Amino acid sequence: MNRELIAVIEQIGREKRIDTEKVVQAIEAALQTAANKRYGGLDNIQVRLDRKTGEIEAVALKTIVESVTDPQREISLEDAQRLDEGAELGDEIGQLLAVEDLGRIAAQTAKQVIFQRVREAEMESVYQEFHGREREIVSGVVMGQERRNYIIDLGKTEAVLPIQEQVPRENFRRGDRIRALLVEVRSAAKGHQLILSRSHPEFVSKLFALEVPEIGEGIVQIKHVVREAGDRTKIAVISKNTSVDPVGACVGVKGSRVQAVVRELRGEKIDIIPWSDDPRIFIGEALSPAVVEKVGINEAEHSAIVVVADQQLSLAIGKKGQNVRLAAKLTGWKIDILSEGEYDKERAQTRDREITAAIAREHEQQALQQAQLQGRIAETGPTIESLPGVGPKLAALLQAAGFDTLEKIADASPDALTSVPMVGEKVAQKLVEAAKAALAGFSAADHSQSGVDAGENEAAASTANEASERSS
Repeated sequence: MNRELIAVIEQIGREKRIDTEKVVQAIEAALQTAANKRYGGLDNIQVRLDRKTGEIEAVALKTIVESVTDPQREISLEDAQRLDEGAELGDEIGQLLAVEDLGRIAAQTAKQVIFQRVREAEMESVYQEFHGREREIVSGVVMGQERRNYIIDLGKTEAVLPIQEQVPRENFRRGDRIRALLVEVRSAAKGHQLILSRSHPEFVSKLFALEVPEIGEGIVQIKHVVREAGDRTKIAVISKNTSVDPVGACVGVKGSRVQAVVRELRGEKIDIIPWSDDPRIFIGEALSPAVVEKVGINEAEHSAIVVVADQQLSLAIGKKGQNVRLAAKLTGWKIDILSEGEYDKERAQTRDREITAAIAREHEQQALQQAQLQGRIAETGPTIESLPGVGPKLAALLQAAGFDTLEKIADASPDALTSVPMVGEKVAQKLVEAAKAALAGFSAADHSQSGVDAGENEAAASTANEASERSS
């Protein structure tokens, strides 16, 4: 029986992949608990299992005294010397207990403790093995479902594929072998729980690492992965060796490598994008499979405007905006897409707005100049340049010909003015009339202002006289 116990312990250690010493310690703890219950909760009982023979010894430590008052904790000197001739008063001596006396209830308690301790040791072994394997791909067999969560047998233990980590529209049957990413070893009240995922973007990265040797060797590096599980994945790659094409390495001969990943993902579309430090190039590549015509970026707002051919617009945006949404996540830039037709129309509208603004600024400038001219006229009188149609060049020609004041132009005959370059008969006639009108208008304005000033002076004088009479 004792040899059989050792064989059972070794078998448990092999099957559960736990240290046999932990199993032995569990048995000793169980027997200790059973012995304590059998003998009224004494704390002076020690149980030991021989690792070689399988013999179980239960010993009660008792103090040697002259007169025994507590038989369970004390022993007389005479009885102690029967066990050990060298025993003396005050010493402790161990007295063997019959293991068979533990009883049925104690044995049942021992059994429960053994199961519990072995289970704890098994869980600790599982934790130590899988704790360092987080973010790795594991393989297992589907055992069934609980509340829409798949239970996966990993051989040594079980794992859970929660519904939120599953790929939409992906179904498995009992017995199917699947691969998944180990995302977390979670501690729970009933033990450690392994959480798997097939929808995590890193699952795609690890699949490529398995299929592409250049990634495992560090020649090709995966910079970033974005994914809408079940529909499309975009993966950006870069090569540390200029002679190795990172996209070609991931695609493989005739697409063999990428197709292996696609099969594992059950037909999910994968866009492999070459990484670039230039945001314009990277954004253009990220919108694959669409062909981009132009890319403009706004550094301050971290946004980009992308122009594509009219027939490429729907492809660039993707179904329900998926392609541009994934491209924005991959690059980290806000992306707006325009067709060439929309872009040309917007440019035309922008050009029209700029022209309108320029005309408005020109009108404002002319109005300002006119106001300034009127101000100067009010202060010094009208000038040659204040005549309609007379610019700086014509004014200079008139002055050079001797017509340097409005009075001279108003008094001149139209024939005399025609001798000035750029002045014809009609222009000469209009210049004479305009000069006379300007002088007449200025004279009238001056007279009116003089009348106002005289009225103001008369009123002031009258007020002064009245004040003088009142004071007299």
